[in-house]
Amino acid sequence: MVLAELGGSISRALQQMSNATIIDEKVLNECLNEITRALLQSDVQFKLVREMQTNIKKIVNLDDLAAGHNKRKIIQQAIFNELCKMLDPGKPSFTPKKAKPSVVMFVGLQGSGKTTTCTKYAYYHQKKGWKPALVCADTFRAGAFDQLKQNATKAKIPFYGSYMESDPVKIAVEGVERFKKENCDLIIVDTSGRHKQEVALFEEMRQVSEATNPDLVIFVMDSSIGQAAFDQAQAFKQSVAVGAVIVTKMDGHAKGGGALSAVAATKSPSYLSGLVNIWMNLKFLMLNLSSAVF
Repeated sequence: MVLAELGGSISRALQQMSNATIIDEKVLNECLNEITRALLQSDVQFKLVREMQTNIKKIVNLDDLAAGHNKRKIIQQAIFNELCKMLDPGKPSFTPKKAKPSVVMFVGLQGSGKTTTCTKYAYYHQKKGWKPALVCADTFRAGAFDQLKQNATKAKIPFYGSYMESDPVKIAVEGVERFKKENCDLIIVDTSGRHKQEVALFEEMRQVSEATNPDLVIFVMDSSIGQAAFDQAQAFKQSVAVGAVIVTKMDGHAKGGGALSAVAATKSPSYLSGLVNIWMNLKFLMLNLSSAVF
């Protein structure tokens, strides 16, 4: 299970610390080193791990603890709180409202699975009673409109795009206006894949965002990009108002730490596309820790 191995490694580190006869600075450092190693091996970004370790050491000052304090519980609680803080976006996730048009814009790297995820997102909400529509504003990748058209047709979701128009901003605006007139309450705009080194494509993404004024921007991330997740997610967040992260291809990658990095970089709620749900796995991780704490 995604993140289950990470949860197990952290639980074992806490258990070893709890089994120590005397809790001193050496035992604390060994425990933190084991947790740090587990996080880094799961592709959690180094800066986040170092920050977490520093914060825990600031909170747990063994020299200042008076006699009688349960040092084990204090250390465990500090680790638990810091991991929760890493995963907590600090705000509720956006929820579209039925009968009120909402625009959701998908952004991300090339090959992350944006177009497929757009259709899955639309199909999911269609089954829940929304009236979704898909707009293909990807004029950069050959076959992008064909792919979206094929997916939308199979899912019986209305779509909009153009073989002739090369301006993604114009296509996005026309598509959004058209589906608003048709009373669609969830309009999903698929954009071209790009990475942070492509300045022109990032400017194009910003223009599409300004023109369509989306209620939510979703960053789609391939789980296998590992340590690069934080920097890429942060670059997108700095250009457009990313409000959520979807992590794809998790059934082919067991680490999942990049998902934690992306959540931390964008301060956004995170979801998984495919066979597993990220919150189930994060809760599994937290459950392991809370059982160790309490």
